[in-house]
Amino acid sequence: MRLSGYFVPTLRDTPKEAQIVSHRYMLRAGLIQQASAGIYSWLPMGHRVLRKVEQIVREEQDAAGAHEILMPTIQAADLWQQSGRYHDYGAEMLRIKDRHGRDMLYGPTNEELVTDIFRSHVRSYRSLPLNLYHIQWKFRDEVRPRFGVMRGREFLMKDNYSFDLDHEGAIRSYNKMFIAYLKTYARMGLRAIPMAAETGPIGGDLSHEFIVLAETGESEVFCHRDWLTDDIRNRSIDMEGDLQPVVDSFLGRYAATDDKHDPSNCPVAPEDLVVTRGIEVGHIFYFGTKYSDPLGGRVAGPDGREVPVHMGSYGIGVSRLVGAIIEASHDDRGIIWPEPVAPFRVGLVNLAVGNEACTGVCDDLYAQLGAAGIEALIDDRDERPGAKLADMDLIGLPWQVIVGPRGLRSGVIEVKDRRTGATEEMTPEAATARLAA
Repeated sequence: MRLSGYFVPTLRDTPKEAQIVSHRYMLRAGLIQQASAGIYSWLPMGHRVLRKVEQIVREEQDAAGAHEILMPTIQAADLWQQSGRYHDYGAEMLRIKDRHGRDMLYGPTNEELVTDIFRSHVRSYRSLPLNLYHIQWKFRDEVRPRFGVMRGREFLMKDNYSFDLDHEGAIRSYNKMFIAYLKTYARMGLRAIPMAAETGPIGGDLSHEFIVLAETGESEVFCHRDWLTDDIRNRSIDMEGDLQPVVDSFLGRYAATDDKHDPSNCPVAPEDLVVTRGIEVGHIFYFGTKYSDPLGGRVAGPDGREVPVHMGSYGIGVSRLVGAIIEASHDDRGIIWPEPVAPFRVGLVNLAVGNEACTGVCDDLYAQLGAAGIEALIDDRDERPGAKLADMDLIGLPWQVIVGPRGLRSGVIEVKDRRTGATEEMTPEAATARLAA
């Protein structure tokens, strides 16, 4: 992609409404634009990141055995009246009427609708366990939307729902999602910690929220230092085996937010206690028959008797994750994208657009990187070198390749690691080999 023909409306100054790092950089880097309070348009660069985050979430859901569907954003109110939540949910639910006067709502979540799908098609325990998920836009009418995509009214969410014959099976499904979530965040370069949580309007008696560590996070977090070094990707885990010992190994390690941390009764030695901040990016629930009972989600068990299925629900804020990644990975010059979610992996900076040698090297590098399957963005604008380098730092691509006439006279170009700031001069051929490795 050539920046001269790409729509990336970067800003020099920070908009006054942006209070946190992710909101500031998402606006300045041209990732989003506010449409109204708490509602954003995703511009090309931001949309690329959003889709990469979504795809990682999708791949881990598929690997855990969940099946993707797509449910509508607008739901009929009668299902929510059957479950008893229509009047209980609160003002966050946007209630509307269609032209025939029927009560409708813009879905804040999908327990009722997915239970209706289940009850329409599943009759026997032999079809269980079953896990259905979708990635869809939600709307919750926050009284004070703020912090950009971190606390918006409209947001992209992955939500899925498990159906099991009994409590024992439901816990197996719960544990599978617990592990799948940790794998999902690790793939995005995030350090996520599961913590026991309140169930809120979803209901149930078992719930965990996943907190991503970030120094600019909304909650203070106290945890054992082992959380900072353990990477679930280094563990060999049989997702079809008994996952309870694996889950217990995580939950047995101390972690608490400030509202649950008791300094006088903390089980962690002071030298092993890490105090940082974090951002909630996911929440999982087990709620038994809370929805299957009133909505008729029943199956015939092994003895032929009909019983309500046991359910769980599992949510990941996909659009919120984009903001969380920036909160966890940035510096005073801009975003630092982890490679798996970066809009492009490499930024090619042509410092002298009118110079035939510089343009030729950039074009050759772009073609070679493309042939190697590496997404690259060429800054071929007629701008000052300082402005180009500042913009490249702001948008935060993992690697920068800087091509200028002075270096080419010696046969070299500069390769910069955005995360560390380390630079190295090398030939164009060596740079291509390094980036393709």
